Amino acid sequence: MALSIAFVLLSVALPLVAAAPSACTGTISSMSDVAAAVKCTTVNINAFTVPAGETFNLSLEDGTTVNMLGDVTFGEKNWDGPLFQVSGDSITFNGNGHTFNGNGPFYWDGQGGNGGVTKPAPMMKIKISGTFTNVKVLNSPERAFSVSNPGPLTISKITVDNSLGDQPNANSGGKAAGHNTDGFDASTTDLTIEDSTVMNQDDCLAINKGSNIVFQRNTCSGGHGISIGSIASGATVNGVVISGNTVTNSDQALRIKTDSDATSASVTNVTYSGNTGSGLRQFGVLIDQSYPDTLGTPGTGCIVSDINFTGSKTTLTVNSGAERVAVNCGKGSCTGTWNWADLSVSGGSAGKIVNFSGISGFTQ
Repeated sequence: MALSIAFVLLSVALPLVAAAPSACTGTISSMSDVAAAVKCTTVNINAFTVPAGETFNLSLEDGTTVNMLGDVTFGEKNWDGPLFQVSGDSITFNGNGHTFNGNGPFYWDGQGGNGGVTKPAPMMKIKISGTFTNVKVLNSPERAFSVSNPGPLTISKITVDNSLGDQPNANSGGKAAGHNTDGFDASTTDLTIEDSTVMNQDDCLAINKGSNIVFQRNTCSGGHGISIGSIASGATVNGVVISGNTVTNSDQALRIKTDSDATSASVTNVTYSGNTGSGLRQFGVLIDQSYPDTLGTPGTGCIVSDINFTGSKTTLTVNSGAERVAVNCGKGSCTGTWNWADLSVSGGSAGKIVNFSGISGFTQ
């Protein structure tokens, strides 16, 4: 009897062990396949259409490999989105050149997120560590990618093609129909975005907070260039490398924008190297602490420091009506000495540098 009781007590005390993820291959050809497929560590996505008003949500087992084997199209409905979301650690996502089609023209009205019809935003919410590569995003209703990776992530060989939004439509009042079509919005750490192309009507990249972010060898056209910000109260950006990118036919090439009313915020340790820009409509480089105004009254609650153009030469050409460089700092909020020896900007006219004398190695 004593032996039986001891056996029972031992059995009760043993911890429950969760089942390991299956090494099976899951195949998704419709939304009804998702729940079973994500239990496997290989997931193949065939061509299909996601019903309107639904999120294609992949909550993956750690270490999963995802292969796109066909294009995914999203049904049309005025709702908040996102259209696609993927989460998990140590994920390998292979797009194999296939497309996520957001059917942007159904939503575009020239207003983006500022009014008009409700648009799914972001279209693509990326919450993985690992790699995400070789995917095309076509005609996002508003912002294309929002990235908030839980660990180191490399995004590569992505095409965001919202070029159709450059044209007006029946609902845009003569303005470009696409608006707020950011390529990549990042509020994260340990992120690399490389070898990608963005054609849009807003920021190619917008870093809102985070650290250890690399943006390299990308091509941006038609939008607002490569941005840090806008930076709001409490947000910090530290350790950004913007290298080897090409920006064409955009409002500016490189921009840092901080909210005029921001407090307890900072942007520091930003390096620009080997970038090129042409067809820049408003500025070559813009650093502005008056957002949402442009070159308005700057705030003082975000400290900007250690902003450098070093390594390979960054060469920008602005249009005749544009300013080469404008720096609009609040009193005392831009600090230190910034090395701009490897910046060259031609065309247009010189812009003003306000409340800061710490730029070295560069004259307009």
